[in-house]
Amino acid sequence: MTFATLALIVLAGLLGPLLSARQGWHIPVVIGELAAGLVIGTSGLHLVDPADPTLTFLAEIGFGLTMVVIGSHIPVRDAAVRAAVGRGLLGALLVGIVAAGLGVGIAALIGSAHAALYAVLLASSSAALVLPMLQSLGIGAERVPRLVAQIAVADIACIVALPLVMEPSRVLTTALGALAITVIAVLAGIGLHLLTRNGLRARIHAFSERRRFALELRVSLLVLFVLAAIAQLTHVSVMIAGFSVGLVLAAAGEPRRLARQLFGITEGFFAPLFFVWLGASIDLRAFATHPEMILLGAALGVGAAVAHLAARAAGLPWVQAVAACGQLGVPIAAVALGIQTRALGPGEGAGILLGALITVAIATAATSLAARRGGAAPTDRTSAPAPGAA
Repeated sequence: MTFATLALIVLAGLLGPLLSARQGWHIPVVIGELAAGLVIGTSGLHLVDPADPTLTFLAEIGFGLTMVVIGSHIPVRDAAVRAAVGRGLLGALLVGIVAAGLGVGIAALIGSAHAALYAVLLASSSAALVLPMLQSLGIGAERVPRLVAQIAVADIACIVALPLVMEPSRVLTTALGALAITVIAVLAGIGLHLLTRNGLRARIHAFSERRRFALELRVSLLVLFVLAAIAQLTHVSVMIAGFSVGLVLAAAGEPRRLARQLFGITEGFFAPLFFVWLGASIDLRAFATHPEMILLGAALGVGAAVAHLAARAAGLPWVQAVAACGQLGVPIAAVALGIQTRALGPGEGAGILLGALITVAIATAATSLAARRGGAAPTDRTSAPAPGAA
């Protein structure tokens, strides 16, 4: 890998903000970055070698940092969302049951052995995708607590389940690695909570800001890389390490300065590099020889919307239920894991991404409709505690 290649990747990544510049289109930044990777990579001009070890390592760092950001979007501190967790858990469970059946049917339809993977994809949601969509339309988490709770539960459950279904032959090793990462993350969260209670965290924050040491960022990266090392040792995806760090930050309350720093290094460099690399790794020409993968993408996209309608039985308004089907994080993670482990068949990664793009379009239409209807249904508003309530 050379600086010329790196410059090309950064240049290609600018297609993301370019396509997302018009807010009315509601196009996530990652769509342009993936498209740019397709153009310069395996599917297009072959200007970038996605198998380059240095590029692959940098992309894996980007993957971990992206999952930190996704985890930090989970609103675990929001009182209204916490109060709605029971309904959210029920909704996610109902969606999961329907998704399991649809996953089996889709696998049988295209002759695949990945029914469990498809079920996880169908059941997943994306807080990092849907919540910003809602916020851009003036709908805060406090107005749709059941929706946000269900998305948060699905996000966590599917991200944990994904590595297990991707490599079933290593379930025990993967589970032990994920457990070790979870325990360390919980201990880190407890430690951070204690530091916050005794005021030491605030003093460290003030000292670091005054001396421009960026200590919180350094410690956050240290924890991420320690967990990533454990993940690497136990053959667990770095996605669990990153997501765990993000959840710890969300639970403890991420300082604005740290949020800006993480945003800078992630969205400014590592995340675009990861998504361009991911796009460059996908070979769309496999659709020509494996057209059933186009059917896979369509089935996953439409099937996700159908599966999420099951949340209506848990009291979620149907527009919000459909909006919850929007997903990018889990499908992208599945494709990234598939590239690393070679667990996916030819064209399967492209099919999974096609399905994700369909859910983005469906969720965009649903959130726009929700905004025109005034955001949350009356039953949703009454489930949230009144302002100032204990």
